Amino acid sequence: MVFRATVQDKVSNHNNKNILSAIEWFKGRTLCIATMHAKEQVLAPLLEKHLGVKVCVPYQLNTDVFGTFSGKTKRVVSPLEAALLKIEAAQKITDADLFVASEGSFGPHPQIPFVPADDEILVFKDYANKLEVKARELSFETNFNAAFCKDITEVKAFAEKAQFPAHALVIKKTKEEPDEMFSGITDWDTLNYLAIDMLQKNQSVYLETDMRAMFNPTRMRVIEKACENLIQKLFSCCPFCKTPGFDVTQIISGLLCSWCRRPTNSTAAHIYTCSNCFYKLEKKFPYNKTEEDPMYCDFCNP
Repeated sequence: MVFRATVQDKVSNHNNKNILSAIEWFKGRTLCIATMHAKEQVLAPLLEKHLGVKVCVPYQLNTDVFGTFSGKTKRVVSPLEAALLKIEAAQKITDADLFVASEGSFGPHPQIPFVPADDEILVFKDYANKLEVKARELSFETNFNAAFCKDITEVKAFAEKAQFPAHALVIKKTKEEPDEMFSGITDWDTLNYLAIDMLQKNQSVYLETDMRAMFNPTRMRVIEKACENLIQKLFSCCPFCKTPGFDVTQIISGLLCSWCRRPTNSTAAHIYTCSNCFYKLEKKFPYNKTEEDPMYCDFCNP
């Protein structure tokens, strides 16, 4: 399994005592995954294997009240706040005190605006130990897309580009009218029937990729990567009090240029902070670079 090698690489800077210390916090406890979109398919195997927890899913939980990708219910809070709201809702209907929830956002990549991206936030909360750890995966790997189609040929072209039928589609009368909408479409017969019917009535249809996790295998892979990042953070324990989640809280720029020795905008150090005892540790040259290439220097390459 690819993840074994990934975890081994990512935690190579943490000794076995740290890993064992982290596992002791969670082993044998019940962890609730706050989802209604089958995210447990990728989250549960990783969390059970590496943390020793027993996973449960509250199937009566309705996370759509915090916002839907189709626009039927608008999300009025940030992705992080939405994930925390899911955990709060799950806590009210379960006996667990360990929780994981995720929330995704789709749109232009923050550094490369013309390329779509999937930004997944994963939150781990341990109420018994008052511990909260957050992980993120920002990925170019997404089929996120939408388009108006004027005929069935355009509909089929969009579907093929969106990796249909392995990835589901949503069809609407217009972008702004989610009430006349069909989602979770996963077969050509249904898509053709709905598209032809709407085209006859409206001369055009609005198609978009269904970004719900259980209908989007590509998004599931990004959520899995976010979970890998979460486990990496949980395996990082505070050197002072041994609390899991010893994480980067500040990035210090100023890596020196190899030519002029002036500070650049590249990272020179990371500051780690414990959420429990607030112990801080500075790690210089986190990317194993002690100087920066002049091409990234504002003075040598203005």
